[in-house]
Amino acid sequence: MSTIQPLIVKTWKAAVNLRQATDKQLKAVLLQLADELEKNANVIIKANQLDVEKQDPANPKVDRLLLNKQRIAGIANAIRKISKLPNPSGKTLEKRRLHNGLLLQKVTVPLGVVGAIYESRPNVTFDIAALCLRSQNGCVLKGSSEADNTNQAAIRLIKKVLKANDIDPDCVTLLPADRETVQELFTATKYVDVLIPRGSDSLIQFVRKNSLVPVIETGAGVCHVYVEKEAAIKKAVNIVVNAKVSRPSVCNSVDTVLVDEQVAPVFLKQLQPLFNEHQVEVFADAKAYKLLKGYPHLQKATPEDFDREFLSLKCAIKVVKNIDEALDHIREHSTKHSEAIVSNNKKHCARFLQEVDAAAVYTNASTRFTDGEEMGLGAEIGISTQKLHARGPFALEKLVTEKWLLQGNGQIR
Repeated sequence: MSTIQPLIVKTWKAAVNLRQATDKQLKAVLLQLADELEKNANVIIKANQLDVEKQDPANPKVDRLLLNKQRIAGIANAIRKISKLPNPSGKTLEKRRLHNGLLLQKVTVPLGVVGAIYESRPNVTFDIAALCLRSQNGCVLKGSSEADNTNQAAIRLIKKVLKANDIDPDCVTLLPADRETVQELFTATKYVDVLIPRGSDSLIQFVRKNSLVPVIETGAGVCHVYVEKEAAIKKAVNIVVNAKVSRPSVCNSVDTVLVDEQVAPVFLKQLQPLFNEHQVEVFADAKAYKLLKGYPHLQKATPEDFDREFLSLKCAIKVVKNIDEALDHIREHSTKHSEAIVSNNKKHCARFLQEVDAAAVYTNASTRFTDGEEMGLGAEIGISTQKLHARGPFALEKLVTEKWLLQGNGQIR
């Protein structure tokens, strides 16, 4: 069986070269990459069509795989935004002289080599490559077989631009798409500094349980919107609809709507026609089921439905007595990704912000804003739901670690 170690070693060595690159070079690479991506949009789309044609068109996850000119323009613009952000490496965090005369500094430095395992989202290839280049990290990318043609075309373009700017193209490496490569990547502790899984909960848990390389989780999102009794109903309906239908296949889309029993009749009545317009399938608890009777896409919820990340035009709805019950439900079922309350009660909003344990907590807004680009971070490798090193959008600012520098003149201890 062939081994991926030579590829990883090349990236490890190329990362040293990348750390010598000037800020001017790094910006030029990213700006040229954005331009070349738009110029070669048809090449990328043609490769992407080969991947899309292999999929079941009824699978809602095909939306994640699909690239078109509009989405490619969006990726190119994200790369341009990343180029304008300051390099997080090389910052002095602390500088002082010790009593013995040693000059001590704490500085930010690149992580080294970042590994990423992700499912059928080819835009991630560009996002991670751009973020790692801007922060002077090498990267090894393990995409899925479903997106392999698109990823191969993307890497060819990235390497072409790197070479044109005198940067070792091996600092960005796409590993073979076959699953056997994953096990070897898990043990590459000498050459890969951190491993980031991005995809389904099953993928994330598999990587977390099996990797010897330190893992930063970008967790699945079982996201909630709680419509509190003092919510402006029209506003609440617009927020819930946006959170569900604007892009249902992504991790920040809403999965469960909690609605206070005092406003449930009027809220659900106004929600129905808009959900029906998009053919949203609803899994309702007993109280919501009675109120939604006659809705054409209605199912009785099982307990398991409130732990589902649907990633499609499906949604669970539960009627709750008050904010206490809503908070209890979120505590029990949240994956700590994105949670929202819609209410005009400032006290309840403040309580929600304080008590809910999640990477992003909202008042009176859609959960769809949990996104690196939307938050002004350029892009993100994923949304981290853990609490060590990075939480929320795992973006440029978190692709560094710290190093202590001590300069002396013969001091001994």
